[in-house]
Amino acid sequence: MSKVRVGVIGAGWWAAENHIPVLQARPDVEIAGICRLGKDALRKAQERFKIPFGTEDYNELLALNGLNGVVVSSPHNFHYEHSAAALERGIHVLCEKPMTLNASEAKRLARLAEDHRLHFLIPYGWNYTELAREAKRRVDQGEIGEVEHVLCHMASALRDLFSGDPSWVADESFFKPAASTWSDPARGGGYAHGQLTHALGLLFHIAPIEPEKVFAFCRSSRTGADLYDSISCEFKGGVTGVIGGAGTMPPRSPFQVDIRLFGSKGMMLLDIERPRLEIRRNDGRNESIPVKLGPGEYACVEPVHRFVDLIQEKPVENCSSASLGVRVVSLLDAACRSAQSGRIESADL
Repeated sequence: MSKVRVGVIGAGWWAAENHIPVLQARPDVEIAGICRLGKDALRKAQERFKIPFGTEDYNELLALNGLNGVVVSSPHNFHYEHSAAALERGIHVLCEKPMTLNASEAKRLARLAEDHRLHFLIPYGWNYTELAREAKRRVDQGEIGEVEHVLCHMASALRDLFSGDPSWVADESFFKPAASTWSDPARGGGYAHGQLTHALGLLFHIAPIEPEKVFAFCRSSRTGADLYDSISCEFKGGVTGVIGGAGTMPPRSPFQVDIRLFGSKGMMLLDIERPRLEIRRNDGRNESIPVKLGPGEYACVEPVHRFVDLIQEKPVENCSSASLGVRVVSLLDAACRSAQSGRIESADL
Protein backbone atom coordinates (compact mmCIF):
# COMPACT_ATOMS: atom_id res chain seq x y z
CA MET A 1 0.00 0.00 0.00
CA SER A 2 1.14 3.56 -0.70
CA LYS A 3 0.89 6.12 2.09
CA VAL A 4 -2.19 5.75 4.27
CA ARG A 5 -4.34 8.85 3.82
CA VAL A 6 -6.01 9.91 7.08
CA GLY A 7 -8.37 12.78 7.83
CA VAL A 8 -9.06 14.33 11.24
CA ILE A 9 -12.54 15.46 12.29
CA GLY A 10 -12.36 17.60 15.39
CA ALA A 11 -8.85 19.07 15.18
CA GLY A 12 -9.02 20.47 18.68
CA TRP A 13 -7.24 19.97 21.99
CA TRP A 14 -6.49 16.25 22.05
CA ALA A 15 -6.09 15.82 18.31
CA ALA A 16 -3.45 18.58 18.31
CA GLU A 17 -1.72 17.20 21.40
CA ASN A 18 -1.67 13.55 20.41
CA HIS A 19 -3.27 12.23 17.24
CA ILE A 20 -1.88 14.60 14.61
CA PRO A 21 1.73 14.55 15.91
CA VAL A 22 1.71 10.74 16.17
CA LEU A 23 0.37 10.36 12.63
CA GLN A 24 2.81 12.90 11.20
CA ALA A 25 5.73 11.06 12.80
CA ARG A 26 5.04 8.11 10.51
CA PRO A 27 6.59 8.30 7.02
CA ASP A 28 3.89 5.94 5.72
CA VAL A 29 1.01 8.28 6.65
CA GLU A 30 -0.30 11.43 4.99
CA ILE A 31 -2.81 13.61 6.80
CA ALA A 32 -5.05 14.44 3.87
CA GLY A 33 -6.99 17.15 5.67
CA ILE A 34 -8.46 18.36 8.92
CA CYS A 35 -11.87 19.61 9.99
CA ARG A 36 -12.92 21.81 12.87
CA LEU A 37 -15.25 24.70 13.54
CA GLY A 38 -13.94 28.25 13.73
CA LYS A 39 -12.09 29.71 10.73
CA ASP A 40 -9.28 31.25 12.78
CA ALA A 41 -8.68 28.09 14.81
CA LEU A 42 -8.78 25.98 11.65
CA ARG A 43 -6.21 28.22 9.98
CA LYS A 44 -3.95 28.07 13.05
CA ALA A 45 -4.09 24.27 13.07
CA GLN A 46 -3.31 24.09 9.36
CA GLU A 47 -0.35 26.43 9.77
CA ARG A 48 1.02 24.64 12.82
CA PHE A 49 0.90 21.19 11.24
CA LYS A 50 1.43 22.31 7.61
CA ILE A 51 -1.76 20.68 6.36
CA PRO A 52 -3.00 22.37 3.16
CA PHE A 53 -6.60 21.14 3.24
CA GLY A 54 -8.90 22.35 6.00
CA THR A 55 -12.66 22.66 6.23
CA GLU A 56 -15.45 23.33 8.71
CA ASP A 57 -17.67 20.78 6.94
CA TYR A 58 -16.87 17.16 7.80
CA ASN A 59 -18.64 15.96 4.65
CA GLU A 60 -16.09 17.84 2.56
CA LEU A 61 -13.30 16.07 4.41
CA LEU A 62 -14.88 12.64 3.96
CA ALA A 63 -15.27 13.33 0.23
CA LEU A 64 -11.50 13.64 -0.30
CA ASN A 65 -10.13 11.18 -2.85
CA GLY A 66 -8.43 8.07 -1.53
CA LEU A 67 -9.17 8.64 2.15
CA ASN A 68 -8.35 5.39 3.99
CA GLY A 69 -9.07 6.34 7.58
CA VAL A 70 -10.46 9.12 9.74
CA VAL A 71 -9.80 10.18 13.32
CA VAL A 72 -12.98 11.34 15.05
CA SER A 73 -11.94 13.63 17.89
CA SER A 74 -14.94 15.94 17.85
CA PRO A 75 -17.07 16.74 20.94
CA HIS A 76 -18.58 13.65 22.57
CA ASN A 77 -22.12 14.22 21.32
CA PHE A 78 -20.98 14.25 17.67
CA HIS A 79 -19.04 10.97 17.73
CA TYR A 80 -21.93 8.92 16.38
CA GLU A 81 -22.78 11.31 13.53
CA HIS A 82 -19.19 11.68 12.37
CA SER A 83 -18.24 8.01 12.76
CA ALA A 84 -21.38 6.75 11.01
CA ALA A 85 -20.80 9.10 8.07
CA ALA A 86 -17.23 7.80 7.66
CA LEU A 87 -18.21 4.13 7.91
CA GLU A 88 -21.00 4.59 5.36
CA ARG A 89 -18.39 5.92 2.93
CA GLY A 90 -16.18 2.85 3.48
CA ILE A 91 -13.59 4.66 5.63
CA HIS A 92 -11.89 3.06 8.66
CA VAL A 93 -12.50 4.93 11.93
CA LEU A 94 -10.50 5.75 15.04
CA CYS A 95 -13.13 7.26 17.34
CA GLU A 96 -12.17 8.99 20.56
CA LYS A 97 -13.88 7.92 23.75
CA PRO A 98 -16.66 7.92 24.61
CA MET A 99 -17.59 5.91 21.53
CA THR A 100 -21.12 7.35 21.80
CA LEU A 101 -23.35 8.59 24.59
CA ASN A 102 -26.01 5.89 24.33
CA ALA A 103 -26.06 2.16 23.72
CA SER A 104 -28.30 2.16 20.66
CA GLU A 105 -25.91 4.42 18.74
CA ALA A 106 -22.90 2.35 19.82
CA LYS A 107 -24.59 -0.81 18.56
CA ARG A 108 -25.38 0.84 15.23
CA LEU A 109 -21.75 1.85 14.76
CA ALA A 110 -20.58 -1.67 15.59
CA ARG A 111 -23.01 -3.10 13.02
CA LEU A 112 -21.90 -0.59 10.39
CA ALA A 113 -18.24 -1.46 10.93
CA GLU A 114 -19.00 -5.17 10.71
CA ASP A 115 -21.29 -4.89 7.69
CA HIS A 116 -18.73 -2.81 5.77
CA ARG A 117 -15.79 -4.90 7.04
CA LEU A 118 -14.05 -1.83 8.38
CA HIS A 119 -11.75 -1.31 11.34
CA PHE A 120 -13.16 0.70 14.25
CA LEU A 121 -10.78 1.49 17.09
CA ILE A 122 -11.34 3.44 20.32
CA PRO A 123 -7.97 4.73 21.58
CA TYR A 124 -7.96 3.32 25.12
CA GLY A 125 -4.24 3.68 25.81
CA TRP A 126 -3.98 1.24 28.72
CA ASN A 127 -5.39 -1.59 26.59
CA TYR A 128 -2.19 -1.52 24.52
CA THR A 129 0.27 -1.90 27.39
CA GLU A 130 2.22 -5.02 28.28
CA LEU A 131 0.36 -4.97 31.60
CA ALA A 132 -3.03 -5.34 29.89
CA ARG A 133 -1.75 -7.92 27.44
CA GLU A 134 -0.40 -10.14 30.22
CA ALA A 135 -3.50 -9.71 32.40
CA LYS A 136 -5.79 -10.68 29.52
CA ARG A 137 -3.62 -13.68 28.65
CA ARG A 138 -3.75 -14.97 32.22
CA VAL A 139 -7.53 -14.58 32.45
CA ASP A 140 -8.04 -16.21 29.04
CA GLN A 141 -5.94 -19.15 30.19
CA GLY A 142 -8.23 -19.64 33.17
CA GLU A 143 -5.65 -18.86 35.85
CA ILE A 144 -8.30 -17.42 38.19
CA GLY A 145 -11.09 -19.66 36.88
CA GLU A 146 -14.51 -18.29 36.00
CA VAL A 147 -14.87 -14.60 36.84
CA GLU A 148 -17.48 -14.20 39.61
CA HIS A 149 -17.06 -10.61 40.86
CA VAL A 150 -15.21 -7.49 39.69
CA LEU A 151 -14.12 -4.24 41.29
CA CYS A 152 -13.09 -1.30 39.10
CA HIS A 153 -12.03 2.08 40.51
CA MET A 154 -10.62 5.11 38.73
CA ALA A 155 -9.72 8.60 39.97
CA SER A 156 -8.28 11.63 38.18
CA ALA A 157 -7.18 15.18 39.01
CA LEU A 158 -9.77 16.95 36.85
CA ARG A 159 -12.25 18.75 39.11
CA ASP A 160 -11.60 21.94 37.13
CA LEU A 161 -12.25 20.34 33.72
CA PHE A 162 -15.60 18.88 34.78
CA SER A 163 -16.60 22.14 36.51
CA GLY A 164 -16.21 24.34 33.44
CA ASP A 165 -12.94 25.97 34.57
CA PRO A 166 -9.62 26.20 32.71
CA SER A 167 -7.77 22.97 33.46
CA TRP A 168 -4.17 22.54 34.55
CA VAL A 169 -3.93 19.53 32.24
CA ALA A 170 -3.95 21.87 29.23
CA ASP A 171 -1.81 24.71 30.60
CA GLU A 172 0.69 24.43 27.75
CA SER A 173 -1.57 22.99 25.07
CA PHE A 174 -1.95 24.53 21.60
CA PHE A 175 -5.75 24.41 21.93
CA LYS A 176 -7.66 24.43 25.22
CA PRO A 177 -10.40 21.88 25.94
CA ALA A 178 -13.86 23.15 25.10
CA ALA A 179 -15.66 23.64 28.41
CA SER A 180 -19.00 22.47 27.02
CA THR A 181 -17.56 19.12 25.93
CA TRP A 182 -16.39 18.25 29.42
CA SER A 183 -18.73 20.07 31.81
CA ASP A 184 -22.13 20.14 30.09
CA PRO A 185 -24.04 16.94 30.94
CA ALA A 186 -26.35 17.46 27.96
CA ARG A 187 -23.30 17.01 25.71
CA GLY A 188 -21.82 14.04 27.55
CA GLY A 189 -19.74 16.11 29.96
CA GLY A 190 -18.80 14.48 33.24
CA TYR A 191 -16.48 11.92 34.75
CA ALA A 192 -18.30 8.80 33.54
CA HIS A 193 -18.01 9.51 29.81
CA GLY A 194 -14.86 11.62 30.13
CA GLN A 195 -12.65 9.35 32.26
CA LEU A 196 -14.27 6.27 33.79
CA THR A 197 -14.72 5.00 30.25
CA HIS A 198 -10.93 4.37 30.18
CA ALA A 199 -11.01 2.04 33.18
CA LEU A 200 -14.06 0.21 31.84
CA GLY A 201 -12.35 -0.18 28.48
CA LEU A 202 -9.47 -1.86 30.27
CA LEU A 203 -11.78 -4.00 32.42
CA PHE A 204 -13.78 -5.27 29.44
CA HIS A 205 -10.58 -5.94 27.49
CA ILE A 206 -9.33 -8.20 30.26
CA ALA A 207 -12.55 -9.79 31.54
CA PRO A 208 -15.08 -11.58 29.29
CA ILE A 209 -18.15 -10.08 30.96
CA GLU A 210 -21.20 -8.24 29.59
CA PRO A 211 -23.27 -5.76 31.63
CA GLU A 212 -26.91 -6.60 32.26
CA LYS A 213 -28.34 -4.54 35.17
CA VAL A 214 -27.03 -1.31 36.68
CA PHE A 215 -27.84 0.89 39.67
CA ALA A 216 -25.96 4.15 40.18
CA PHE A 217 -25.55 7.21 42.36
CA CYS A 218 -23.70 10.31 41.13
CA ARG A 219 -22.54 13.56 42.69
CA SER A 220 -22.15 16.51 40.33
CA SER A 221 -20.17 19.70 39.86
CA ARG A 222 -21.84 23.10 39.78
CA THR A 223 -22.46 22.64 36.04
CA GLY A 224 -24.36 19.40 36.62
CA ALA A 225 -21.59 17.15 35.27
CA ASP A 226 -20.86 14.09 37.37
CA LEU A 227 -17.71 14.28 39.51
CA TYR A 228 -18.31 11.06 41.44
CA ASP A 229 -19.86 7.82 40.23
CA SER A 230 -20.92 4.89 42.42
CA ILE A 231 -22.21 2.00 40.31
CA SER A 232 -23.41 -1.48 41.23
CA CYS A 233 -23.66 -3.97 38.36
CA GLU A 234 -24.88 -7.42 37.52
CA PHE A 235 -23.30 -8.97 34.46
CA LYS A 236 -24.54 -11.87 32.36
CA GLY A 237 -24.14 -15.22 34.08
CA GLY A 238 -24.66 -13.73 37.53
CA VAL A 239 -21.28 -11.99 37.79
CA THR A 240 -21.49 -9.04 40.20
CA GLY A 241 -19.44 -5.86 40.21
CA VAL A 242 -18.75 -2.50 41.81
CA ILE A 243 -17.58 0.41 39.66
CA GLY A 244 -16.36 3.70 41.15
CA GLY A 245 -15.08 6.97 39.76
CA ALA A 246 -13.81 10.21 41.26
CA GLY A 247 -12.63 13.26 39.34
CA THR A 248 -11.29 15.29 42.26
CA MET A 249 -7.77 14.19 43.09
CA PRO A 250 -5.41 17.13 43.77
CA PRO A 251 -3.98 18.76 40.61
CA ARG A 252 -1.08 16.89 38.97
CA SER A 253 -1.82 13.68 40.84
CA PRO A 254 -1.18 10.49 38.84
CA PHE A 255 -4.11 8.44 37.63
CA GLN A 256 -5.58 5.84 39.96
CA VAL A 257 -6.91 2.70 38.33
CA ASP A 258 -7.52 -0.38 40.45
CA ILE A 259 -9.10 -3.47 38.91
CA ARG A 260 -9.68 -6.66 40.90
CA LEU A 261 -11.15 -9.81 39.42
CA PHE A 262 -12.41 -12.51 41.76
CA GLY A 263 -12.74 -15.97 40.23
CA SER A 264 -13.52 -19.56 41.08
CA LYS A 265 -9.79 -20.42 41.32
CA GLY A 266 -8.35 -17.19 42.70
CA MET A 267 -8.11 -13.46 42.08
CA MET A 268 -6.19 -10.91 39.99
CA LEU A 269 -5.13 -7.46 41.14
CA LEU A 270 -4.16 -4.83 38.56
CA ASP A 271 -3.00 -1.39 39.74
CA ILE A 272 -1.96 1.53 37.52
CA GLU A 273 -1.07 4.07 40.21
CA ARG A 274 1.41 1.75 41.93
CA PRO A 275 2.06 -0.46 38.94
CA ARG A 276 1.53 -4.11 39.78
CA LEU A 277 -0.12 -7.23 38.48
CA GLU A 278 -0.69 -10.00 40.99
CA ILE A 279 -2.45 -13.35 40.90
CA ARG A 280 -3.46 -15.00 44.17
CA ARG A 281 -4.69 -18.54 43.74
CA ASN A 282 -6.82 -20.69 45.99
CA ASP A 283 -4.13 -23.39 45.98
CA GLY A 284 -1.55 -20.96 47.41
CA ARG A 285 0.45 -20.47 44.18
CA ASN A 286 0.61 -16.69 44.33
CA GLU A 287 2.49 -14.67 41.73
CA SER A 288 3.65 -11.07 41.25
CA ILE A 289 4.25 -10.39 37.56
CA PRO A 290 6.85 -7.73 36.59
CA VAL A 291 5.31 -4.56 35.15
CA LYS A 292 6.96 -2.01 32.85
CA LEU A 293 4.88 1.09 33.56
CA GLY A 294 5.51 4.30 35.46
CA PRO A 295 3.26 5.24 38.41
CA GLY A 296 -0.09 6.37 37.01
CA GLU A 297 1.39 6.49 33.51
CA TYR A 298 -0.92 6.94 30.54
CA ALA A 299 -0.02 7.25 26.87
CA CYS A 300 -2.17 7.18 23.75
CA VAL A 301 0.51 6.64 21.12
CA GLU A 302 0.22 2.91 20.44
CA PRO A 303 -3.53 2.94 19.62
CA VAL A 304 -2.91 5.45 16.82
CA HIS A 305 -0.08 3.33 15.42
CA ARG A 306 -2.24 0.24 15.71
CA PHE A 307 -5.01 1.94 13.72
CA VAL A 308 -2.63 2.60 10.83
CA ASP A 309 -1.23 -0.93 11.04
CA LEU A 310 -4.74 -2.38 10.81
CA ILE A 311 -5.49 -0.29 7.73
CA GLN A 312 -2.28 -1.66 6.21
CA GLU A 313 -3.55 -5.20 6.97
CA LYS A 314 -0.66 -5.99 9.28
CA PRO A 315 -1.21 -8.98 11.64
CA VAL A 316 -1.91 -6.89 14.75
CA GLU A 317 -4.74 -6.94 17.29
CA ASN A 318 -7.42 -4.32 17.79
CA CYS A 319 -7.52 -4.19 21.60
CA SER A 320 -10.36 -1.66 21.74
CA SER A 321 -12.85 -2.55 19.03
CA ALA A 322 -16.41 -1.40 18.44
CA SER A 323 -17.78 -4.49 20.21
CA LEU A 324 -15.77 -3.61 23.32
CA GLY A 325 -17.01 -0.03 23.06
CA VAL A 326 -20.60 -1.25 23.01
CA ARG A 327 -20.11 -2.93 26.39
CA VAL A 328 -18.58 0.23 27.88
CA VAL A 329 -21.27 2.54 26.53
CA SER A 330 -24.07 0.15 27.52
CA LEU A 331 -22.91 0.19 31.14
CA LEU A 332 -22.40 3.97 31.28
CA ASP A 333 -25.69 4.67 29.49
CA ALA A 334 -27.54 2.54 32.02
CA ALA A 335 -25.64 4.18 34.91
CA CYS A 336 -26.60 7.68 33.75
CA ARG A 337 -30.23 6.65 33.39
CA SER A 338 -30.20 5.00 36.82
CA ALA A 339 -28.74 8.07 38.51
CA GLN A 340 -31.65 10.08 37.08
CA SER A 341 -34.44 7.56 37.70
CA GLY A 342 -33.32 6.14 41.04
CA ARG A 343 -34.06 2.64 39.67
CA ILE A 344 -32.13 -0.34 38.40
CA GLU A 345 -31.71 0.10 34.64
CA SER A 346 -31.07 -2.49 31.96
CA ALA A 347 -27.75 -2.59 30.11
CA ASP A 348 -28.56 -5.82 28.32
CA LEU A 349 -26.84 -6.06 24.96
